[in-house]
Amino acid sequence: MKLHVTNDTAEWYKSEFDLQTPARLRYYVRYGFGGHIPGFSLGVRVDTPNEMYTSYQVDDLTFFIEAKDAWYFEEKDLFVKLNKAKNEPEFSYE
Repeated sequence: MKLHVTNDTAEWYKSEFDLQTPARLRYYVRYGFGGHIPGFSLGVRVDTPNEMYTSYQVDDLTFFIEAKDAWYFEEKDLFVKLNKAKNEPEFSYE
């Protein structure tokens, strides 16, 4: 499983979360709609890694996924890019 976050998306997170860098943002699985597995979606929060499964660095931001959430991405890579029309991150699983 690979994680990729575009530079403009990282800048969006810096602004939206009013981040003091360096910072770590965790993508985590939660109950919800809109993910690639029905009944689940992704959340994001500032966090400290406990058991990092994968990560991606953009300048002074580290995006990561914990090992306990790895099941959600089985056989998929996560690509996060900025949807400029909606001005929000967009997730694709490939």
